[in-house]
Amino acid sequence: MPSTLPAGDPAPADGTLPASVAVGAEARDLGVYLHVPFCRVRCGYCDFNTYTADEVRGVRREDYADQAIAEVRMAREILARAGVGTRPVSTVFFGGGTPTLLPVADLARMLDAVRGAWGLAPDAEVTTEANPDSVDREALRALAAAGVTRVSFGMQSAVPHVLATLERTHDPDRVPLVVGWAREAGLAVSLDLIYGAPGETAEDWERSLEAALAQHPDHVSAYALIVEQGTRLARQVARGEVVAPDDDLQAELYERADALLTAAGYSWYEVSNWARSAADRSRHNLSYWTGQDWWGIGPGAHSHVGGVRWWNLKHPAAYADRIRAGLSPAHARELLDDETRRVERVLLETRIAGGLPLEALEPAGRAEVAALIAEGLVEGRPAIHGRVVPTLRGRLLADTVVRRLLTD
Repeated sequence: MPSTLPAGDPAPADGTLPASVAVGAEARDLGVYLHVPFCRVRCGYCDFNTYTADEVRGVRREDYADQAIAEVRMAREILARAGVGTRPVSTVFFGGGTPTLLPVADLARMLDAVRGAWGLAPDAEVTTEANPDSVDREALRALAAAGVTRVSFGMQSAVPHVLATLERTHDPDRVPLVVGWAREAGLAVSLDLIYGAPGETAEDWERSLEAALAQHPDHVSAYALIVEQGTRLARQVARGEVVAPDDDLQAELYERADALLTAAGYSWYEVSNWARSAADRSRHNLSYWTGQDWWGIGPGAHSHVGGVRWWNLKHPAAYADRIRAGLSPAHARELLDDETRRVERVLLETRIAGGLPLEALEPAGRAEVAALIAEGLVEGRPAIHGRVVPTLRGRLLADTVVRRLLTD
């Protein structure tokens, strides 16, 4: 969730959605994203809408769960007014920030509010992000008892100097402890890694991958470090204090990740994500990539329902003021026209192993597929069966693939 919000049309003060969002709603999944905007330390590379205690004076962390619960109840009313039925929620994701900086009891109350508003599907996936130093054995047991099914640990690296560059505060030796405690609690485990940090070598990255695989996680995410404008890292790069990530090295590190993960029995299902089986994939994240419905709760959170996308006020204080006034915290929104939805579908579905149906392309885009196969950017066999799936090289050159498929 980038900290800079896009432009858009003003959102109604009562959050009213157009009747068009109800069309086909019964065929779409409903997910809920619960944003917790608090961090103990703000990492220099982070561009997410997060705040440390010093940055949100006047905002009480202990009040946050009640504010989020109020928005959940408001969301239920808004969807009901729009004629969207009370579909059970398929996925819930606590993200941030560091959700586990809140007491488990607060997270449990937020989840109970979702359950009370729409109900949870019998097989609902409920994930929380956590830093390795933000949970202990008892907290993980309590999260599982509250209904959380999956925890995503921000491991990032196993190499101390890389963690220091990323300004991560945990001891890498703690990762095996928290993974073990999560397993004891019956939680599925995902490990998040970042590659391409200034000063990180290929050997460092391989060490991190091997350390992650030693924990036998169900799921692994590996993201290239991006220098986002406005971050402390961007200022350090601009001043020449650190060297910007090297694109060629990052490509090499990605290829190494895919090779090691594949050899260990993991399969990629999205450009930056691998899972041991289809059941271990992040269904919540897949809902973003496949155009399902989701409601984002919290400051700066983004939502999408039936072709309407909107985003909340960014600052926790402004968000809290709007909630206290009984008004929608939505700041702005956009109604996606057919062409925008088509372009976004091409952009997103070419990132996943399930691929993009050929019929989603215009004739000129379909005509490009044969050339993309010849250039080693698109898999040949899935294309025969009507789907565009990128090769490993195509994943590295995803922007090029998308541009070619959107040829008009």
